[in-house]
Amino acid sequence: MTDTLVAIVLAYLVGSMPWGYWLVRAFRHEDIRTKGSGNIGATNVWRVYGSRLGVPVLLLDVAKGFVPALAATLTAGYLAGALAGGAAMLGHYRPLFLGFQRGGKVVATGGGAFLGLAPVAAVVGLGVWILVFVVTRYASVASMVTAVSLPLWAWLFGYPWPVIAFAALTAVAVVLLHRANIGRLWRGEENRSTLWRRWWRKGGPASGAASL
Repeated sequence: MTDTLVAIVLAYLVGSMPWGYWLVRAFRHEDIRTKGSGNIGATNVWRVYGSRLGVPVLLLDVAKGFVPALAATLTAGYLAGALAGGAAMLGHYRPLFLGFQRGGKVVATGGGAFLGLAPVAAVVGLGVWILVFVVTRYASVASMVTAVSLPLWAWLFGYPWPVIAFAALTAVAVVLLHRANIGRLWRGEENRSTLWRRWWRKGGPASGAASL
């Protein structure tokens, strides 16, 4: 029990590291919360500043879910890993280092945590995200569809109940935190990504604004 509690606390602290805010402050001397959607997550950073900042933020946001969930799973079991993954997501959503103000939408951090818990199912989920994103060019739709599919993949690949429960709660959290996106989709106001078009024209990753 002590190991699990320590894992939860450490996971929350790691999840609270607002890399989108910190990196934009360090390299652009601006506050990402005043740009774009105001979100500190990788999608908004990529949309506003391009891949040079978007990719590092994405990788770090994934890592802060992956590392705590994997470490807790290996040392204390799947239930501890699921609780640590949830704590990391909570930290990303309400980061201690930003005074518990609004953080990100937990997609990257939740995906990283799921990768630490259920790597095979997570790889399939990544494939779903890529497929939906390529077809729709909506990062929000890809994120929600993928999140909703995670409990199914966890169940099909035989992961234990804490992993399935974690996947189900993650799906609920992702959908709820995308309520504004759902409203924009309903009104036809959601912006499609320009990443693939820029990639095709320039022969490489976009350096300008793009939605992840």
